[in-house]
Amino acid sequence: MSAIITLLADSLVAVLLVATIISSVGLSRKITRLKADEVAMRMTIAELMHATETAERAIAGLRTTLGDCDRTLADRLRTAERYAADLASQVEAGETVMGRIAQIVDASRHVEALNQQARPAAQDQPTPSPHRERLNAAAAAAQALSDRASKRLEGHAA
Repeated sequence: MSAIITLLADSLVAVLLVATIISSVGLSRKITRLKADEVAMRMTIAELMHATETAERAIAGLRTTLGDCDRTLADRLRTAERYAADLASQVEAGETVMGRIAQIVDASRHVEALNQQARPAAQDQPTPSPHRERLNAAAAAAQALSDRASKRLEGHAA
């Protein structure tokens, strides 16, 4: 009986050895796949780190560019505000001049109307006035300036 037990024990050891060898081969394949996956994972991590560094440099460059753009825009806005203020003061001065010209034209028309009323009564005695010619010339010039300004305003409005 001892031979049968020895044979059974040897058979059992042989089966266990075969099972161990099969499981070892399976584990070896899994380890090989894991090592290949580890290499791929390391390569992926290296690429990811490189991409992260590139993105960080790009972000730093964008921040610098944004700061430059912000400063340039602020300078241009200040310049535009100065130009707007200058233009507003010039428009105001132009309106003041136009008002004065209108007053001069109205005054010259009023003087002309008074002169025409005075002419029939004073036709018998003509009194030449040295200032009349200068006043008439100034009135004519003011009227011409007023007409040109009106035409310009109509041209800009259209």
